[in-house]
Amino acid sequence: MNKKTVPFTEEQIRKIISQYPTPFHIYDEQAIRENVRKLIEAFSWAADFKEYFAVKATPNPYIMKVLKDEGVGSDCSSMAELILCEKVGITGHDIIFSSNDTPYEEYKKALELGAMINLDDITVIDYMEKHGPLPEWICVRYNPGPLLKSGNDIIGMPEEAKYGMTKEQIFEAYRICRSKGVKHFGLHTMVVSNELDPNGLINTAKMMFELAVEIKTELGILVEFIDFGGGIGVAYKPEQTPVDYTILSAGIKKYFEKLMIPNGMGDIRISFECGRVITGPFGYLVTTAIHHKNIWKQYIGTDASMANLMRPGMYGAYHHLTVMGKENAPADHVYDVTGSLCENCDKFAVDRNLPQIVDGDILVIHDAGAHGHSMGFNYNGKLRSAELLLHEDGTVTQIRRAETVNDLFATLDFSAL
Repeated sequence: MNKKTVPFTEEQIRKIISQYPTPFHIYDEQAIRENVRKLIEAFSWAADFKEYFAVKATPNPYIMKVLKDEGVGSDCSSMAELILCEKVGITGHDIIFSSNDTPYEEYKKALELGAMINLDDITVIDYMEKHGPLPEWICVRYNPGPLLKSGNDIIGMPEEAKYGMTKEQIFEAYRICRSKGVKHFGLHTMVVSNELDPNGLINTAKMMFELAVEIKTELGILVEFIDFGGGIGVAYKPEQTPVDYTILSAGIKKYFEKLMIPNGMGDIRISFECGRVITGPFGYLVTTAIHHKNIWKQYIGTDASMANLMRPGMYGAYHHLTVMGKENAPADHVYDVTGSLCENCDKFAVDRNLPQIVDGDILVIHDAGAHGHSMGFNYNGKLRSAELLLHEDGTVTQIRRAETVNDLFATLDFSAL
């Protein structure tokens, strides 16, 4: 059982709301720190282990700074994410740049920062070389295709995914890069997302170790860096079980000792680039119930919307919901909890059993710390909300202010009308 709790009382959150009106996202700093420490500790057996935080999950420099303090790097896929790294002071091989359909100016910025470049396609080798010399370190992204034999609702089937190279292209890319002076090589993959079964993640690692051994045997190239991607899931539902890092680590260690150490690759860097599991369970969307509607169903309208948390409307994803002050009250009402967008999918919960809700109740939507605020948008002229950081001592820092109408209209020139 995965008990869903919040790191504040109703009195505390109402005091925060008095200064920062709802809706807003709030992140539990101490829980994020403790979580990432557990992940790193679980892989302490590795000579060189690195977690690269997937910046797209929560692209806020304050969150990135917290993780940097814990020894975490950054996984970037855009110019803006690279600039965030620069602002926070994350450089060199503490950045892996994994992108696709990428303008050269973004590669240029990544190279300026000394990032590890992860090539999504074999044609990018020539594309980069037309603009300048290739870096000494190159990583390539593997798409195993139907070899995986499964997929999920978020990432789909590998053979239908736009990412990565075939096995044959991996070998050819290595040959080409070596001939052009590349001296250090890495492997990357990302074939699962939001995976709660450790075996799926362990088998991904096994697949990559086997590929690294084959590359060394056939090409004589030593793979010095293996990135298993992200993919560790969040137990969004109370009945789901979070991934146990120690079980995951033990499974990967078994194959590392069986495949890598005997082949002289016992000191390579192994890494994950998790985002969702690092911040997801420790962020909350806080909103206020502002409207009741009773027609064919009972609806609770909130001052948040799908513009603040897209996942339920986009994926039909479940996010647990707590009514503050009524945590122990009987869940004897059935509601759809909605936002105000002109879209019927703008719902945080459908047919959800909850305590009776009255206008003014504070609703907390769980597991919104990743792919929540970052996926926000301005449809219907909705303004993106503030982000707050809850510190261990109970104080709060606003780490992003709420947007204003002036922000929304900043790119318009009304004087030309």
